[in-house]
Amino acid sequence: MGWLEAVLYGLVQGLTEYLPVSSTAHLALLPKFFQTRDPGLAFDVFLHLGTLLATLVYFWREWFAVLGTLPYAGRYFKSQGVAVSSISWKLVVAGTVPALVAGAALNDLAETSFRGNLVIAAALIAGGVLLYLCDLLARREREAGAAGLGDAIWLGVAQCFALVPGVSRSGATITCGRILGFTRTDAAKLSFLLSAPVTAAAAVYELRHWDRVFSAGVELGPALAGASAAFVAGMLAIGGLLKLLKKHGYLGFAVYRILLALVIVGAFGR
Repeated sequence: MGWLEAVLYGLVQGLTEYLPVSSTAHLALLPKFFQTRDPGLAFDVFLHLGTLLATLVYFWREWFAVLGTLPYAGRYFKSQGVAVSSISWKLVVAGTVPALVAGAALNDLAETSFRGNLVIAAALIAGGVLLYLCDLLARREREAGAAGLGDAIWLGVAQCFALVPGVSRSGATITCGRILGFTRTDAAKLSFLLSAPVTAAAAVYELRHWDRVFSAGVELGPALAGASAAFVAGMLAIGGLLKLLKKHGYLGFAVYRILLALVIVGAFGR
């Protein structure tokens, strides 16, 4: 893989990680479009490090406030007049555990069977339709600060479906957030915050075999370039989506997902 191709992978990862269109599906399809060897899930995770950093940097205030809910840290924060988040560390853990369990149990399937063209196409269509309908019909008054333990668990369960390329982690959790009655922007914020621990855990799990990252001919330089591109594109995508959701819904994303699914089936078949 050359530098330009790695940067392109990173840009696609950064944009599609936060938009509800499935970054995993796009990364799985890129080698088919370019007729090159799939760099594999390990390289995908390397790119996810770029978007993980984007999540941490963009929401650094929120994460700092969450840290203030930890035992003893909260007392210190309050004594110093620092705001403590209404989203506690317990909610973050509750929203992370289901995805970690599912990821450990279904990791092999995620790398093989789940990457079939028909599976991706079906997931894109179903996820897009469900996202649009739930956004259209859901209540819209709850804010992220009102999230409870039950909400976090349901959002964590929703993250499990992202193991199937085409579902989209952000799409699944935003859909769940809308069903639970959170506003569009707050459902997206919760989605992004809960994605960080899962992404970090997945990166650690995959990188336990460091040589796998470069098994498909990806050298360290292009890999870092791809991760950097993912970071920049991710920062832009987060800000752009949050602004977009204040005025518009998810119809455009649903239409895009359906069109992409049709292209996949038409161009690549099964």
